[in-house]
Amino acid sequence: MDLQQRINAFAKLGAFLAQFIQEGINKNESIAHNDLFFEGFKHQIKLANEHNGWFTKTNIIFALESWSNALTESNINQWTNKYSFNIKEPKTVAIIMAGNIPLVGFHDFLSVLISGHNVLVKLSSNDKHLLPFLAKYLETIEPEFKGKITFTDNKLEHFDAVIATGSDNTARYFEYYFKDKPSIIRKNRNSVAVLSGKESPEQLKELSEDIFRYYGLGCRNVSKLFIPKGYNFDDFFNGMYHWHPIINQAKYANNYDYNKAVYLMSEFEMLENGFLMIKEDDSYSSPIATVFYEYYEDFSSLKKRLEADAEKIQCVVASGFSENEIEFGQTQQPQLWDYADNVDTVEFLLKR
Repeated sequence: MDLQQRINAFAKLGAFLAQFIQEGINKNESIAHNDLFFEGFKHQIKLANEHNGWFTKTNIIFALESWSNALTESNINQWTNKYSFNIKEPKTVAIIMAGNIPLVGFHDFLSVLISGHNVLVKLSSNDKHLLPFLAKYLETIEPEFKGKITFTDNKLEHFDAVIATGSDNTARYFEYYFKDKPSIIRKNRNSVAVLSGKESPEQLKELSEDIFRYYGLGCRNVSKLFIPKGYNFDDFFNGMYHWHPIINQAKYANNYDYNKAVYLMSEFEMLENGFLMIKEDDSYSSPIATVFYEYYEDFSSLKKRLEADAEKIQCVVASGFSENEIEFGQTQQPQLWDYADNVDTVEFLLKR
């Protein structure tokens, strides 16, 4: 199977996913093998939601639509054109996936297969319904994928390299366990927003997407604000307000109530609006329903701080702060060439 076949297959998968969007789930009769897979995938979405309360239908559909937008032939070509795909002997690459947001490990899965290798996947128990079904669709679209995709619940064996995503604690285990294998091992990261106080109401509304999407559970979610002295939080809370229905989700509300009680009993100072708390704290990782903030003196010193802490940070959301900043509202819409932890997964795979 050559590169163009692999590109074509993933582009067709993108077209299949385009039936599942926020505007509605609508069957497109022109999509290949829809009679076999359309209703089945609707059922997998239902199962994923029932199995994991954080995976609401809205958040699952958001993830599917994001991937449908990414998996166009032009996007995949733009992504792959910078590489030389000359794998002569495919290796088996193991992927240990996280389960914090729907299909969070899909980019690694895509990268391994687009590179020409075989993939051995160990799914998180929190996200075990969607990807195996999509893999079956890929194998039907492109039969040469059969035998190249394996899922396992058992101990990983017979692989040549590994990509593992987890917490700082599990990363230490991964580093020891896979010390003899080429690896990419990802630890905890969080995203931050740098505010100047000059943001428009629309920008702050867009920022709310970066904070609340997936309930803040992703590494690309903003969990920390850097603000100038004298910042007016009224503008910030106004920008957040349209997300207020989130408090009706039981798991989120339970976390909000618990963390609020902890802060009050500990006599921590914090501001809240009934569905979000903000607290001054120098940590990057905030609990659910909470965003931390910290004051900065000037952009120059803040840049040095963020550069020093680069291994803790996934995204920096800002306007006019740095060359690598992400626009407000775009953290959960990464391009295929936006790599987690800024580690080029495809380059790693092509060296195997």
